[in-house]
Amino acid sequence: MAAKKNAIKEKYSKTQILADIAENTGLTKRDVSAVLEELTDLVERHVKKRGCGEFTLPGLLKIVTVKKPARKARKNVPNPFKPGELMDVAAKPASIQVKVRPLKRLKEFASS
Repeated sequence: MAAKKNAIKEKYSKTQILADIAENTGLTKRDVSAVLEELTDLVERHVKKRGCGEFTLPGLLKIVTVKKPARKARKNVPNPFKPGELMDVAAKPASIQVKVRPLKRLKEFASS
């Protein structure tokens, strides 16, 4: 088993991520880039309109799409920020939200 590595103090750019993974795995930067592009494509195919709407990167994160129904316009609704005043709420069309949930290992990484 590999030794534990130190925490990284600054955010990596895409180039730095590719270089670090390539160095640690012995693959070329081109190979690592191809794997990340394929992972991006895989996520897209799961999340897109006729996809299953859910993608899990085992142990790290889960990406889920949630369909939000359309909301009708409402008039004379109490204003929560200014008690006693009334306000109008605009209509909202139906939409799809993307939610990313951390899984067990990712939560453990953050707490250690």
